[in-house]
Amino acid sequence: MIFIYNDYGGTHTTALAAAYHLKKLPAHTELTREQILNVEYFNKLKTSDIGRMIFHGLDEEGHSVYTVGRGNSKIFVPGLKEMFEILQKKNGTEEKLIFSNTSPTVPLSMTFGGLFSRRLGIDFIGVPLLVKGAKQASAQIAYLVEHTKEMANSSTEQVLILDNKEEFLVTSAN
Repeated sequence: MIFIYNDYGGTHTTALAAAYHLKKLPAHTELTREQILNVEYFNKLKTSDIGRMIFHGLDEEGHSVYTVGRGNSKIFVPGLKEMFEILQKKNGTEEKLIFSNTSPTVPLSMTFGGLFSRRLGIDFIGVPLLVKGAKQASAQIAYLVEHTKEMANSSTEQVLILDNKEEFLVTSAN
């Protein structure tokens, strides 16, 4: 099984989701600033990295965990799905592929933090907002990862796309 967590930039909620999936972060405790900032790839990717598949490791069951930023594209994930299905047919593999959208977990503070830090290069404003957003979203991201694993194990589909919009709507109160 291959898990691919995706969102706009691929450097904040996706990095946290990969870390939760691989048990590099504790699932049921409030994260510290240091834990957040030490997550591999958290706030480290640039706009030029959008579309780059990043391998984070193998989970406890030997499944691959990747992240990717898809930018504004609405066709990126469906295009990858089609390509994977072509490769499955050509190579006869039974590997399962799970795309899980982490965007619904993004609070407003993380959106602005990413804008200031990644786009404008103003880390002294952006990083504190990103840390605040990561703390706000951490429980939802951990839940999203568990939900993703459950859906992957219960689905019979070879390629599963989890939009996660219904389950993880973030309110402006966050």
